Amino acid sequence: MVQLVPLGTGNAFTTPGRYWSGFLLDGRILLDCPPTALPHLKRVGVPPQQVEAIFITHFHGDHFVGYPFLVLEYAYLSDRERDLEVVVPPGGGPFLEGFLDQVFPDLSRHEANYRRLYVEARPGTPQVAGGVRFWSVPMEHARGKLQAFGYRLELPGLTVAYSGDTEWSPSLLELARGADVLIVDCTYATRGPEHMGLEDVRLLRSRLSPRTLLLLTHLGDDGVRASGLPNTMLLRDLETYSFSRVGG
Repeated sequence: MVQLVPLGTGNAFTTPGRYWSGFLLDGRILLDCPPTALPHLKRVGVPPQQVEAIFITHFHGDHFVGYPFLVLEYAYLSDRERDLEVVVPPGGGPFLEGFLDQVFPDLSRHEANYRRLYVEARPGTPQVAGGVRFWSVPMEHARGKLQAFGYRLELPGLTVAYSGDTEWSPSLLELARGADVLIVDCTYATRGPEHMGLEDVRLLRSRLSPRTLLLLTHLGDDGVRASGLPNTMLLRDLETYSFSRVGG
């Protein structure tokens, strides 16, 4: 049984009931690090030092700006001793270390009892972070402006895939290959630029195995409804959900 806590299921603009998109998986893995990651970990009763790995899909602010606050927490409040692994697009390690110092000068050089270990995404190659085997798949998002990746993680008893921000593309089918759960962008009630919409999700649903559970995130329109889509869910922020493989 794997637990999933949505730290937020909204898009960059948020809505009254949805914060910036990001997820706590298995109590120790962050899928993206939105601006409210630190306070929301505390709200759901998870010590920040419990996080073992962070998977950052791309460098738009709503997906990584919470990172300096976690590092600040480790510098001054939490007694962190275990190394922190951060999965990033290529070049993401130096970028994030520089960003730490832009937000809090010299934070990257603050004496610490742990190391920040950056793992660059290498599509087509199995990798490991936080003790979890994973694959990265390039996603279609903000083409020509940045690199965006989805990740597929093999947890004990469950394979979870996370698209981050993406448009429809065949890469989503590759990302979902063998996944029990796919957390996927659904920004629009119909269709729109640079992100998935509900019509795209309908197409994706029709192309996936019926057993793959779709969880919709990055919701920017209160008109999005999962009704009529089999094995598809909208989640509530800061609630705990438990999943296991069908028949597992």
